[in-house]
Amino acid sequence: MKRNVSVQLELQLGGRANLVFAIAAARPRAGATLTETLTFERAGTTFDPIERDDLHGSRLHQFVADAGPLSVHYEAEIVGRDEPAPVDPLDLVTYLRPSRYAESDALYATARAEFAGLTGRDLLLGVSSWVGAHLRYVPGSSQPTDGATETLLDRQGVCRDYAHLCIALLRARDVPARLVSAYAPGLYPMDFHAVCEAYVDGAWYVVDATALAPRQSLVRIATGRDAADTAFLTNYWANVTLRAMTVTAVVDELPTDDLGALVALG
Repeated sequence: MKRNVSVQLELQLGGRANLVFAIAAARPRAGATLTETLTFERAGTTFDPIERDDLHGSRLHQFVADAGPLSVHYEAEIVGRDEPAPVDPLDLVTYLRPSRYAESDALYATARAEFAGLTGRDLLLGVSSWVGAHLRYVPGSSQPTDGATETLLDRQGVCRDYAHLCIALLRARDVPARLVSAYAPGLYPMDFHAVCEAYVDGAWYVVDATALAPRQSLVRIATGRDAADTAFLTNYWANVTLRAMTVTAVVDELPTDDLGALVALG
């Protein structure tokens, strides 16, 4: 499998800003090779960011820039599939806890009533199909501060809302679950994608209730408790306006996704 991904961002900084980007593909562990370029540029001048490794191979790029326009371009080719995500015993505690956007404690009763008696693979498939049936995918329908509870009340959202609701319901059923931001070949409309990753039967598997892209060709960017840990841009000190964004993700052969199968992100 060969996947090519890219993103072009045009930003306007309202003042001197401390910027942290999470747009680079996660560092492969084994089984895949990554070739990439990443540039931050203004009027012919480039910025040299500090690269900071986050959890699970996620890579953050941080630097400070003064007010004005900023162009960001990332391009990568990933050949092969990475080995399955390692299992850290601490993750199995961290990703059971309620978090800002995945309020599993508030949805405890709902999860227990709707998914009583389901475990393992059946629970993952049950949650995915239930969320997919109860929500409508409506671009622009949710606010950046909406969590799983708000999403369930509104019955609509975008990929991160679907993922947050899946994560909260699974945690409420004692299944560790986390959010993964990803490049998604086959996604339409093309954008960054967000999916749930859940731990059952000794491994992490992708849960994507939107069913908008094959899980087999996803490219991991960042992994965390919820969107607070995986945003493609975090800024401090000054406002930043996103003027334009173009994301691309293609694969040499788009796989067919069997929605009844367990799929690990590789």
